[in-house]
Amino acid sequence: MTDDQPDDGGPGVLRRPVTDAESRLANRAWWDADADNYQAEHGAFLGEVDFVWCPEGLREADARLLGPVRDARVLELGCGAAAAARWLASQGARVAAMDLSAGMLRHAVHDAETSGVRVPLVQADALALPFADTAFDIVCTAFGAIPFVADSAAAHREVFRVLRPGGRWVFSVTHPMRWIFLDDPGEGGLLAVHSYFDRRPYVEQDATGVPTYVEQHRTLGDRVREIVGAGFALRDIVEPEWPEGHDGIWGQWSPLRGRLFPGTAIFVADKPAT
Repeated sequence: MTDDQPDDGGPGVLRRPVTDAESRLANRAWWDADADNYQAEHGAFLGEVDFVWCPEGLREADARLLGPVRDARVLELGCGAAAAARWLASQGARVAAMDLSAGMLRHAVHDAETSGVRVPLVQADALALPFADTAFDIVCTAFGAIPFVADSAAAHREVFRVLRPGGRWVFSVTHPMRWIFLDDPGEGGLLAVHSYFDRRPYVEQDATGVPTYVEQHRTLGDRVREIVGAGFALRDIVEPEWPEGHDGIWGQWSPLRGRLFPGTAIFVADKPAT
């Protein structure tokens, strides 16, 4: 497949290289425009005061991947409507919630008003975190920021900078093996059609060729090397299994696919204490 050949998603959908600036502009505009639809479709599943790591429904209340959070200084990256940040605040954490999209932060303001749980909200870029060195004990994100930046290694370095020694970094992304398949929750999504090693991002673009949505692919090895290269000690990679009785479909996540192969990877890393 050449750099400008359409992928199976149809006209305007490609696998091709993009710059970090193109990724940033495309995804900020996308999430601003799609915020209402996203919340209408997924808001009930995510809740107003809850921390759901993935479409499989794994909750931080059960998984405890962050460790103790009471009195901890926590940053949620790519917070969206900030349901996870509000849950952390309800558990006694001192939380800041950050997102690139003003549209998603608008929903964070709304849900804070309806839930009565408020956390500081910051609009900023994951590649230039507006926080001091060692400002946080924990940084976390559920499908935020990391899949959408071209230089995810730089994002890990920024997280490392703002974490105190001994701090924890946990993030979830689409499981890298999912990139082999089409984004189809049905039987069409069981056929491998792409190379796992094709690291060109998934790109949606307008009629003039300007990217309107960009999502990045990294292999499991790539993710590990970026984490370790930033200075972290990798503690775990969690691959949530599809739970019995969960019949919901979220995009390409479905019971059919989820019972055969993982849809989410959650990376747990610590900044060395010395």
